[in-house]
Amino acid sequence: MGLIASFTIDHTDLKPGIYESRQDVVGGEKVTTYDIRMTAPNHEPAVQQSALHTIEHLVATYIRNREGWKQNVIYWGPMGCQTGNYLILKGDFSPEEVRPLMLEAFQFVVDFEGEIPGNTPDACGNYLLHDLPMAKWEAKRYVDRLKNEFCCVYPTK
Repeated sequence: MGLIASFTIDHTDLKPGIYESRQDVVGGEKVTTYDIRMTAPNHEPAVQQSALHTIEHLVATYIRNREGWKQNVIYWGPMGCQTGNYLILKGDFSPEEVRPLMLEAFQFVVDFEGEIPGNTPDACGNYLLHDLPMAKWEAKRYVDRLKNEFCCVYPTK
């Protein structure tokens, strides 16, 4: 069995940033998957699961309500390795075009106060697994990185 494309990326040299992972055509529409990489894999600790879960809820809420983008959002969710998230959009946007949305969404996490949306037993499969203070810390770190160290081209093996 052959390796899938994402396993051919050199994860020993991958930096935080926004990467176009793949493009597909579904029903005649382009669909683009983005790797929203928050940490440097294998060089930094992964994002704590509880913080990543909180980021998932807050960013998903933000982007699915954001005028100009919400009609294109197909999916937002965490990577199994816990070093970032996947964003799937209808359309063909460059990482540079997605960057302002991610800056806004992660700043929303930094500034968020109150109850985490969807954080009830009937709305979430693991509603006790949240950490808003750590989510804010991780989001602030990512905002600072996107402003200063923006990467968008995968290193290859």
